[in-house]
Amino acid sequence: MIKIENFEIMGWDHVIRGMRNPMNSWDKSDSGICKGGNDGIGCENCAVEVPCTHSYDHSWQLGKADHELMMKLAKAGSVHGKFRRMIVVYVDITAPLYWWKEFDTYKVGTVANSCSTMHKIHAKEFTLEDFSYEHLLNFTNHNKDERLTPYIELGCGECRFSPYGVLELTVDMLNICRERYLAALKTEEETGFSAKDIWWQMIQLLPSSYNQKRTVMLNYEVLSGVYIYRKNHKLDEWREFCQWIEQLPYSEIITCNAEGDELK
Repeated sequence: MIKIENFEIMGWDHVIRGMRNPMNSWDKSDSGICKGGNDGIGCENCAVEVPCTHSYDHSWQLGKADHELMMKLAKAGSVHGKFRRMIVVYVDITAPLYWWKEFDTYKVGTVANSCSTMHKIHAKEFTLEDFSYEHLLNFTNHNKDERLTPYIELGCGECRFSPYGVLELTVDMLNICRERYLAALKTEEETGFSAKDIWWQMIQLLPSSYNQKRTVMLNYEVLSGVYIYRKNHKLDEWREFCQWIEQLPYSEIITCNAEGDELK
């Protein structure tokens, strides 16, 4: 499971000025406020592929000449396409810890503030909705003779649980530990366990399917690297993230180098 929301893109004016600095070609820039017709940027100069639909709405639009230069530089590689580093993206992402471990590969050009498991793991009761479990199987037939319905034995073999059932048990145990932790914050329990002892149970028992929310700062250059190597990844979360990239304004600036073989 991945949820992407509250995204904002900034820096277009600054990017265009910087992109045109090497050739002193600022006078060729045709981006700006669309006022319809040929006034302002003019619909005829708009970089969108379809007929202009934002006439007279006074929104900022990328011009055809600026768009053409961006595509030329982007296709030439990361050195010439360095202007993409200046197109900043802010976004809120909620995803499981196993996805965040892979996302952390992209450290250069990214900043993130996350919801803290260290400080707030006990803040609310655990529920199944706090985890990504859409692929967990829930076996209902535990007959050993049924080859088409596998099962998992725990302990003596009398207790059998499905993968989904194991997660349910884990959530139950996390809530038991949470209740005891909250109680131990007030006073030491008779067992002698301290609040810190109980806290460790939640931290070390927490599955990697736990969903964490982070507010992330990225840029189009980072997203270009992500798209090339992750758009056909085995994790659903990566494929959904790349589909979101495709919906960003002028995403062809990001995706133009993504042809060929990718890492799976």
